[in-house]
Amino acid sequence: MRSWLVLKHFDIPFEEVMIRRTVGFLREHPCAFAVGKGALPRDRCRRRRVGIGRDHGALAELFPQHAMWPRDAAARAHARSISAEMHAGFADLREQMSMNIQRQAFGLELTAGALANVKRIDLIWRNCLDAHGGPFLFGKEFGIADAMFAPVIMRFNSYAPKLSETALAYAARVTALPEVPEWIEGARNER
Repeated sequence: MRSWLVLKHFDIPFEEVMIRRTVGFLREHPCAFAVGKGALPRDRCRRRRVGIGRDHGALAELFPQHAMWPRDAAARAHARSISAEMHAGFADLREQMSMNIQRQAFGLELTAGALANVKRIDLIWRNCLDAHGGPFLFGKEFGIADAMFAPVIMRFNSYAPKLSETALAYAARVTALPEVPEWIEGARNER
């Protein structure tokens, strides 16, 4: 979802290949497709996940005319930091609140770890919105940092954990971007 949203939002041409993800397929094809000049080498694809074969940083480097990361160095460093935290962290939330666009599980009782993850994400969003004036995490424009949190927003839409008003409003803004309903519709039609 993350890379797809960035590519769509910045109107960057790409080829989308729909692949039914199965365990057998992932064992045979750990890097299924790529954007740009070829797929990543096999040794860079050990996680056995299907996805775009370029990380977000490289994507921003390939298209510097788009402000995918904040232009200000300090804001860019902060955006990369919270994006890395999102990418590598929040294990309890991922474990308990799986991303399934077709699922609605309002009122799920969260573990202490998942609750702490929700609170941390809420704090990140509030701090960024306060520091940069919104409506997105680093100002007026949607960027990679927002895309990094889009799957969490989908989880929050499915599970409805308690969030601050600021976090709820931010999640609603991202959900309302034209690309997000398109992605949701595609996910719902996946069979």
